[in-house]
Amino acid sequence: QRQLVESGGGLVQPGGSLRLSCTASGFTRDFTAIGWFRQAPGKEREGVSCFARRGSSTNYADSVKGRFTFSRDSAENTVSLQMDNLKPEDTAVYYCAADTVNRYRPCLDSRDYKYWGQGIQVTVSS
Repeated sequence: QRQLVESGGGLVQPGGSLRLSCTASGFTRDFTAIGWFRQAPGKEREGVSCFARRGSSTNYADSVKGRFTFSRDSAENTVSLQMDNLKPEDTAVYYCAADTVNRYRPCLDSRDYKYWGQGIQVTVSS
């Protein structure tokens, strides 16, 4: 059974840091794209950061550039999102998503991703 499981969320004060991890299991093909998305209450889901195998590119939303860092550990089938200098507007449920077929949308576009984790809450508040 193919699964993505997120971990590392929680409550942090503004300016603080959190590290999210996503562990993949049950996959027999390499990912064509894998990334982090988030959805705040009353807002649409948005792409945060992702890696696309085509072009071997790592991408970030403008709102997190310079504060968040995406990393991959292929041997451990894990991707992580280091989040520094967190702001209250980063509060959301964060999801890991992945795909194993060719994609023609940018990897920050959440549409058409086949595999999703269950989501994990990140709350930034004093």
